[in-house]
Amino acid sequence: MDWSPLLISLATSLAATAVTLVAGLAAAAWRQNRAGAGAALVDGIFILPLVLPPTVVGFLLLLLFGRNGPLGKLLLQFGATVVFSWPSTVIAATVVAFPLMYITARAALEQVDPHLLQAARTLGASEARIFREVALPLAWPGVLAGTILAFARALGEFGATLMLAGNIPGKTETIPIAIYFAVEANEIQRAMAWCAVDVGISIALLGGLYYWTHAQRLRRERWGQH
Repeated sequence: MDWSPLLISLATSLAATAVTLVAGLAAAAWRQNRAGAGAALVDGIFILPLVLPPTVVGFLLLLLFGRNGPLGKLLLQFGATVVFSWPSTVIAATVVAFPLMYITARAALEQVDPHLLQAARTLGASEARIFREVALPLAWPGVLAGTILAFARALGEFGATLMLAGNIPGKTETIPIAIYFAVEANEIQRAMAWCAVDVGISIALLGGLYYWTHAQRLRRERWGQH
């Protein structure tokens, strides 16, 4: 059995999760201090990939990064292309996983006691230092949960990846794409094997997240009793 789809999926998901972690935290921190119609519009754009069909997201990315797209033309000036390459799998996975990271990080930051933040400002701390040393440590459990969910979402991405990266064995063929084409070729056992791998990884991630959050809640309850 060719294990390259597993390696490609893991590499893609790890890279996409790293990008969404940084971008999601930055976007959530920016949105926390903004209000009004403009901020709400940006908020809707950030969440849009979560509600759009993945094929629509993939098509929009193809228009953006294709040879005739604005970013595609810019990359061609440097002799580079993104479409039908491994970086395109990372781009597709990042775009569809970003909303989960953003929503979870924003909710976690909003749970931080504003009195603690105000106390840090009173002591003269800069906004960057307050975020780094006060808000982020307190919000970290929620941020970690968002990171795990983003990884799981990136691992299962199919439609946008197929549209933007295609199916190139050993290069862009992720586990979901391998399952689809195995079914198309009537290789049911191969498709079932890849389904088992994907489900196993997802259950391990979500199960680990559940037990970790449960342990954190019990720990907070014990501290509250003392």
